Amino acid sequence: MSDPARPIFVAGATGQVAHALVAAARRRGLPLVAHGRPAIDLERPEGIGATIVAARPIAIVNAAAYTAVDKAESEPERALAVNRDGAAALARAAAILDVPFIHLSTDYVFAGDKATAYVEADPTAPASAYGRSKLAGEQAVAAAHAKSVVLRTAWVYGPHGANFVRTMLRLAGERDELRVVDDQRGSPTAAPDIAEAILAIVATIGRTGWQESYAGVFHLTGGGETTWCGFARTIMAEAAARGARSVPVTAIGTADFPTPARRPANSRLDAGRLAEVFGIRLPPWQESLAATLDELIGPRR
Repeated sequence: MSDPARPIFVAGATGQVAHALVAAARRRGLPLVAHGRPAIDLERPEGIGATIVAARPIAIVNAAAYTAVDKAESEPERALAVNRDGAAALARAAAILDVPFIHLSTDYVFAGDKATAYVEADPTAPASAYGRSKLAGEQAVAAAHAKSVVLRTAWVYGPHGANFVRTMLRLAGERDELRVVDDQRGSPTAAPDIAEAILAIVATIGRTGWQESYAGVFHLTGGGETTWCGFARTIMAEAAARGARSVPVTAIGTADFPTPARRPANSRLDAGRLAEVFGIRLPPWQESLAATLDELIGPRR
């Protein structure tokens, strides 16, 4: 783990977290390689091992996933192939190399009906095909490699890729009003913050060696909470402060915006275990949102 020439290997190259990992490693001068398709195709895991072994990584991060939540309802087997079987193949490669494996999961493993924030030990009960595929992935990863860190996160956004923040900014340029769900609560989580947390975890393992307390599931989300409507209103206010177009946001209910997949009403995740074991707490979501909008639009005027 201490060889400075050996890279961190990231499965996934174009997603939000993979992009943020590449940028964060570059800033720190850390060796990191990120591979997406065709070199790393989680739907065709038979060739994964050779690519990873050739890289001789000090750690493997799975930032690749099937994330089309609604589409998964009509193609659950494909979601399972990527999120369960592909993730397991990556974990097996990490086991062969005896290096830590860091795997990203989701709040969708929970039913979303708890009154308070979910802790890692709470019962899982995914209500969607996507959530079931991600829970199956968590279980497959744990079975494949004892040195696995599973990071459940939620409401991920950033300056790159398809996400809620970029969608709201685009729609504000096309519409005179935004109608956004106000009865689902969660913690917006910036992809750059996730990347920094992953690099910090890898650094800690490299410094201390693997500890049994590092294994298992951890929750990783931005500080604080809001609703999607509250998130959208803050985006609009921050956009206006930067001189960008801003439009009113009207609160609606989940029933007013039906989707094929059921979304958790409560996506709040208690991140206390991550702070206790790794000393990591993400910034308040408003702070990270401001940093993202600084990059997308520019600084406040």
